[in-house]
Amino acid sequence: MFLLIVGLIVLLASRNLPSNPNFPISQFQMPMRYIGIGLVAVGIFTSCFKQIDAGQVGVQKLFGNIQDNILESGLHIVNPLVTILPLDVRTLNYTMSGIHDEGQKSGDDAIRVLTSDGLELTLDLTILYKVNKPDAPRIIREIGTNYEDVIVRPITRTKIRDNAVFYAAVDLYSTKREEFQQRIYKDIDAIFKQRGLILEQLLIRNITLPNSVKSTIESKINAEQEAQKMQYVLQKEKQEAERKRVEAQGIADYQRILASGLSDKLLQYEQIKAMKELSQSQNSKVIIMGNKAGGNVLISDK
Repeated sequence: MFLLIVGLIVLLASRNLPSNPNFPISQFQMPMRYIGIGLVAVGIFTSCFKQIDAGQVGVQKLFGNIQDNILESGLHIVNPLVTILPLDVRTLNYTMSGIHDEGQKSGDDAIRVLTSDGLELTLDLTILYKVNKPDAPRIIREIGTNYEDVIVRPITRTKIRDNAVFYAAVDLYSTKREEFQQRIYKDIDAIFKQRGLILEQLLIRNITLPNSVKSTIESKINAEQEAQKMQYVLQKEKQEAERKRVEAQGIADYQRILASGLSDKLLQYEQIKAMKELSQSQNSKVIIMGNKAGGNVLISDK
C-alpha cells in the first residue's frame, strides 16, 4: 500500500511539471511518470498478496467495513485496498497473581473476595482461552483487539467474587475448592461463548487466608488426621485380639481332642515306635524302657 501511494504521488507530480522544453526541470517529466507507473504497479501487486501467519486469522476491513469472511493462515490474493487485521486464535494465557510481574498486570493483581462468613480471601488465578475463528470478525466489530481488557479480565474477576459469597472460607480452602472452581468455570464459559471466546481451562492456583483463620483450619485438619489415625490403630488392635482369640480357641480344641483320644495302649505303641527309631540311629545311645512289672529295662549301644 505504501508503494502504491508513493507511486500515485509521483504520477501527480509528473503531470504538474511544465512541459515547456525551455524549463530544465521538464526533462524529468517522462522519467518521473514511468517511475510513478512502476511504483503503482509494484504497489498493486504487493498489496494483492497477503500472508497470514500460523496460529492467526486475517479479518478484512475495507473503508472501515469489517468483512465476514476470514483468511486462514497462508498466502492469499485480496483486494489491494483491503486492510488485514491479524487475530491470534491460539490458546492464550491470562494470569492474575499477587506475585509482582507474574501476570499481565504489574504489581499485586490477585483477586480479593468475601466469603459467606465475612472473611476476605486472596486468589491467584490463571485462565486458558482462545478466540473462536468464525467469530473473529464480530469480535473486531463489537469489541476490538483489546478483548483481554474489555471481556476476559472484568468478567473473570466479577464472576469469582459473585460465586465466592456462597462458600465459607474453610470450605474454599479445603473440601469445596474443586466445586467452586467448576461453578465459576460454567458462569465464565457461558459469557465467553456469547462474545466469541472459548474458555478452555480455569485454574485456581493459590488461596491465601488470614493467618488466624489459616492456623485454625490447619489445627482442625490435624485433629481430623489424628482421629483417623486412632481409628486405624483401634481397628488393628481389634483384629489382633480376634486373631489371638481364634488361636487360643484352636489350642483348646486341640488339647481337648488329644485328651479324649489318648489311652495306655496308644501311649505304649507310640513309645515302642520312638524307641525303635532311636535304636536304628548310628549314634551312641542309652535307652531306658519301662515294663509292666514296674521296672526299667536299660539298653546301651555304643
